[in-house]
Amino acid sequence: MDVFGYLLDGFEVAFTMRNLIFAFIGVLIGTAVGVLPGIGPISGVALLIPVTSSMTSGLSPSDAATSSIILLAGVYYGAMYGGSTTSILLNTPGESSSVTTTIDGYQMAKQGRAGAALSISAIGSFVAGIVALIGLIFLAQPLSKMALNFGPADYFSLMVLGLCAVSGLSGKSVTKALMMTVFGLLIASIGIDVVSGVARFTFGFRQLYSGLEFLTVAVGLFALGEVFKTIIHNEIHSGKLARIEKLLPTKKELKDSAAPIARGSLLGFFMGILPGAGATLASFMAYLLEKKVSKNKANFGKGAIEGVAAPESANNAAAGGALIPLLTMGIPGSGTTAVLMGALVMYNINPGPMLFKEHPDVAWGLIASMFLGNLMLLILNLPLVKVFAKIISTPPKYLIPMIVAISVFGVYAVQVTTFDLILLMICGVAGYFLTKNDYPVAPLVLGLVLWPMIENNFRRALTISNSDYAVFYKEPLSAIFLIIAVLWITIPLLMKLKGKNVIINDEG
Repeated sequence: MDVFGYLLDGFEVAFTMRNLIFAFIGVLIGTAVGVLPGIGPISGVALLIPVTSSMTSGLSPSDAATSSIILLAGVYYGAMYGGSTTSILLNTPGESSSVTTTIDGYQMAKQGRAGAALSISAIGSFVAGIVALIGLIFLAQPLSKMALNFGPADYFSLMVLGLCAVSGLSGKSVTKALMMTVFGLLIASIGIDVVSGVARFTFGFRQLYSGLEFLTVAVGLFALGEVFKTIIHNEIHSGKLARIEKLLPTKKELKDSAAPIARGSLLGFFMGILPGAGATLASFMAYLLEKKVSKNKANFGKGAIEGVAAPESANNAAAGGALIPLLTMGIPGSGTTAVLMGALVMYNINPGPMLFKEHPDVAWGLIASMFLGNLMLLILNLPLVKVFAKIISTPPKYLIPMIVAISVFGVYAVQVTTFDLILLMICGVAGYFLTKNDYPVAPLVLGLVLWPMIENNFRRALTISNSDYAVFYKEPLSAIFLIIAVLWITIPLLMKLKGKNVIINDEG
């Protein structure tokens, strides 16, 4: 069967009433998550994993996995849409990838052009989403077939590259990000080793024999960590909301936005494929590119429509592009895709080259649902942008208890143990202190998700090679991946040291 045949099968899955409802719920909640400052797509997806698990409890494992991942993916790219609303209206990014949008978006709002900025953001996001999905359709199978030729050593080195890529581009300090990655790998190894039967780091607690549950750790670190931060620092936004007058952009604004949307979509898609690059870097690079090629450079920072169109297109295209390494190779390219991968693993579905053969309904159903989800988002965002803008003013006294309730009841409904509730609170406190001290939690979650596959492929590689560690650099692909991983970490460090030396020499 060709690609279009598989895609038609995917639409057959996506067009079932249940999955249409799940896609709609996902994009609706995702838009709200993006609009609310501070929550972000990672927290939103982590928070809803236990909810989707309860919603799909009566379905077959395959149907439950398909419906759940459709909803969670809807939250992911819906949050990318919604993040622009606060950036434009309040000069406050809904999530990190919308930071660049504030530069010109808020200036447009102050000039009475908030409606045009929000409309162009929605149109650019829709176009970028479709570009990313077309790329995903045509690259998914070739990449998964290529990945089938990977040996255990190649897979081990590829996962090391994924860890280094995300760690190298997470947070302000590479050292802190690497520390969090190692910590994630360590806590992932807690429990009974399936090969030797030896209990590792359990300290006699039988509750730890099965390891730490990914769902509990993710919800605690992201959702409850953000709640504690809001309560302790009293982060209640009191800024004045810009008025939305004329909603639709002018013909000139549409014309000026067309090329930036196209360039931002392509740049964002290819940056999304790179593990660790992410939507934030893609939006920043798209803005810089647009400023460089523009004939009206002086307008940037003063309300240039190109400064909204390019980064908003880039961050949505990057979100779609990040699904390619996740689905085809089992390598999450960002913190959110790591959480999505954890959700799939919960349903005993391992992302990677066999996904399209063993679970084509899940893979192609997800891809088809994203077409429908992007269309739903465009229909939701254009006419209802004033309604979503009202969400910004939701008092924290209502929002915080709701997040805590969903976290506690969601985790308990899935695990049904008080131990997991205690672990949830511990992870929430840890999440607050880690983010407060600039320790990124996304690499920790990535380490937690990837460790079982890293350990399994490491053991298989050594078994095949009779415990010869040289297999990791004798295999050409494995060696290439390890070299890239080392360069990914060392080049930014060397550039940073070079920059310090330049400053010292200038002062001298």
